[in-house]
Amino acid sequence: MRRVVVTGVGALTPVGLSAPSYWENLLKGTSGADYITRFDASKFRTRFACELKGFDPQAYIDRREVRKMDAFTHYAIVSADEAIYDAGLDKSTIDKDSVGVIFASGIGGLYTFIEEIRGYTPGEVPRFNPFFIPKMIIDIAAGYISIRHGYRGPNYATVSACASSAHAIADGFLLIRAGIADVMIVGGSEAAINEAGIGGFNAMRALSERNDSPQTASRPFDKDRDGFVLGEGAGALVLEELSHALRRGAKIYAEMVGVGLSGDAYHITAPCAKGAALVMKRALASSGIQPQEVSYINVHGTSTPLGDVSETEAIKAVFGEHAYKLNISSTKSMIGHLLGAAGAVEAVATVLSIYHQTVHPTINHFTDDEQCDLNYTFHHPVKREIRYALSNSFGFGGHNVCLVFKRYEE
Repeated sequence: MRRVVVTGVGALTPVGLSAPSYWENLLKGTSGADYITRFDASKFRTRFACELKGFDPQAYIDRREVRKMDAFTHYAIVSADEAIYDAGLDKSTIDKDSVGVIFASGIGGLYTFIEEIRGYTPGEVPRFNPFFIPKMIIDIAAGYISIRHGYRGPNYATVSACASSAHAIADGFLLIRAGIADVMIVGGSEAAINEAGIGGFNAMRALSERNDSPQTASRPFDKDRDGFVLGEGAGALVLEELSHALRRGAKIYAEMVGVGLSGDAYHITAPCAKGAALVMKRALASSGIQPQEVSYINVHGTSTPLGDVSETEAIKAVFGEHAYKLNISSTKSMIGHLLGAAGAVEAVATVLSIYHQTVHPTINHFTDDEQCDLNYTFHHPVKREIRYALSNSFGFGGHNVCLVFKRYEE
């Protein structure tokens, strides 16, 4: 069976505008949350988020092209470019027919949609930007990345709410294993910190309302958690068939060895421990490993009252007593919830954990919750041997993905 390795990573996050700075700040336990600057949020129940700080798309993309794109596409291009550069993919020597792109988003061009609707006045002659639809549609990010680099392999987007980019990674892995492509650029992007994004999630009572302390609002597995913090950004990985990577002397971060996919068939928004347990069991079976071989799980860990308990129960159901020997951490405690991009940025964190043999912390723990009694790696990073690690992603609608990565061994 064809082996798949990770040869490049890219990240554009609220705690770092590159993969190295992202990883550095994860180890420091840096919170990316603060009061919203993008619009006047004073009348919203939640007035903070994890915004990108200091990002200028024109530093990466031609000014004329920037105007034709939504912010989520800007983010996607920048993270993908970093991953491609990191992987050392040479445009002059690579077979572009064998390189594909799958880039996800949960919502897509929400900024564009808001702007265009604001500009429309019922009863008058309709006037819309000719780029309205291309800017808004979710698949456009994958299209731009392939055009920018000339990649003619499989090209599309995956959409499954907060599991979207994890599905993109899963698909890329399966396509390489099947021999349909040799290299896949996979990831996800999201730009939903605007009035509709905050207002919509506020209406669902999904967001934290800890306006007096934004930096400590995302507190996964803490007894007093009250919802997630909205984030934005993008993450990308270069997946590559092993012999292809070795022939060109590529750096290898980790090997991807399996994937689990499941549906809750339960509720559109409520978490389901059964579905989460099933997806982890399938991931282990796909990888051909036993539960006790896993050292680390980068959990979905959203900081919602029900979600964190449900995921904890699922881990116990799958791993039994070994659950207490695992290191577990929630990247969302620092960067917030990047929705459709969450799976990708968290997969990057998981891969870097294996590469550096270090687990980043879960921050903002103040009070123990007796229902969440595993080792969530609170406060400080931990050096430990990590041979196998899982990355969990769950989406509204009951969509579950579990990715399995392994320390690369010849």
